Amino acid sequence: MPSDLDTLLEMGFDKPKAELAIKRTRGLQGALEWLEVNQDKSYEEIVTTSGDPSKADDDPNAEPAPLQPGEQARSLVCNECGKRFRSQAQAEFHASRTQHVDFSESQEEIAPLTEEEKTTRLEELRQKLAEKRAGTSEQDKLDKKRNEEIRRKSTRETQDIKEDLKKKEQLKEAAAKRKEKQGEIDAKARIKAKIAADKEERRVRAEKEKAERQGRAAPEVAEASSAATTSGPVESKPASAYTEARLRLQTSAGNLQKTFPVTTTLFEVAAAVKQETGTEVQSFTQNFPKKTFDAIDFGANLKELGLVPSASLIVR
Repeated sequence: MPSDLDTLLEMGFDKPKAELAIKRTRGLQGALEWLEVNQDKSYEEIVTTSGDPSKADDDPNAEPAPLQPGEQARSLVCNECGKRFRSQAQAEFHASRTQHVDFSESQEEIAPLTEEEKTTRLEELRQKLAEKRAGTSEQDKLDKKRNEEIRRKSTRETQDIKEDLKKKEQLKEAAAKRKEKQGEIDAKARIKAKIAADKEERRVRAEKEKAERQGRAAPEVAEASSAATTSGPVESKPASAYTEARLRLQTSAGNLQKTFPVTTTLFEVAAAVKQETGTEVQSFTQNFPKKTFDAIDFGANLKELGLVPSASLIVR
């Protein structure tokens, strides 16, 4: 026949707590009641509150030994709820849980549980213990799920920050390369202008010398031509006066007509094309004058690239 301790261990109670319950109550019935009262407390909390468990026999709250023949039977009754207790310790535990304070003594002795009652009580405790463990397991699942959601959200935010920094670095690098490229173009243009000016100067000097040799006045064709160029009747609106640019974009899905502010970058134009057609833009090509704008130029705006007031671009 299994001992009281073995019975409690089979129910799933921790061994230190079960041993302490047996020592404190000296019987299975009292141990079950004691464990039910202290089910929400850990072994460490009980030991800290009540002292050394090895001195349980000296604990004033411990349940006394069963009544001996000839001794007067006594019990305690809670006048607020009518529940009876075999010992003062049980009554004190009941008071701590329910805040009931009205107790009285009774001459009626509480009869010990029958085997059937013990079996029923054990089954009730098993169910309570199983429900408590199930609740703890369910809470653990919810906590794990919530922690996973927090981790995923943190990962997404970190990825968004990294992508944003990457785009900014790309724009910065593209702007630097564009500036360097523009510097080279300007230098070449200055050299060409210098060569053209020198050539024109030599031509005018040669014609002047020829006219002097022939005894006639030097021609003023170049000056007249220059005056006609600078003071001609044609007046056009400068590109700097426009605030918008009309773009005709030729894509694999068809042609798009879009109007953008002149400060819009090619990167933003590419994003608009992708949103409209789903196409990932690698470059834009202009047929006249023939020019290709790749990722290096994406950081420049339409005004800087000379696409104002209008332009036709092939999307690659």
